Amino acid sequence: MDIAVFGGTFNPVHNGHTRLLREVCARFDLGKVLVIPTKTPPHKQAHDLASEQDRLAMCRMAFAEFENAEISDIELRHEGKSYSVLTLRRLKELYPADKLYFIMGSDMLLSFEQWYCYREILSLAALICISRSREDTSALEPYAEKLRAQGGEVHILECEPLELSSTEIRTLIYKKKFTKLSCYLNENVVKYIMDKNLYDRAE
Repeated sequence: MDIAVFGGTFNPVHNGHTRLLREVCARFDLGKVLVIPTKTPPHKQAHDLASEQDRLAMCRMAFAEFENAEISDIELRHEGKSYSVLTLRRLKELYPADKLYFIMGSDMLLSFEQWYCYREILSLAALICISRSREDTSALEPYAEKLRAQGGEVHILECEPLELSSTEIRTLIYKKKFTKLSCYLNENVVKYIMDKNLYDRAE
């Protein structure tokens, strides 16, 4: 079975995340997708971070349309920062006979050789890099070829992005502009955020 690993802070999870995963599922014959909220991202500061249980709950709502998606707390159950190689090691133990695909953004591919144990990641999973445009793809290809030369399997997939970040969404929430959120968030996620009064203070 082919399994995609889709990690992120998901703070909050938005339609850009679901659109991206829909594109990946259309391109690859995946038996399962593991959506994995991170505990403490190693590459950025975790400001205004909703609780682990809240982020898990929002992910379950947002990805409910995906029959093969499973929301996993595998990173949340472990102490320390969420290094990708540690998660992939654990997943390989759980799914030793299956092929893992690791989904990442274009900025992550550009800095991939700086990641902790990046060569081991290449041995554990194929990479699916999301490109925003043909121009972006052209810039990414040299980096992909470099990793392929080291034995990695790298796929670059063009996907039209949702031009709004989780940070901007949290700002809209802080300003109580809930009517705008329906364009960017699942309606059940919007209701959950309002009922729980999440992101009451912006960064």
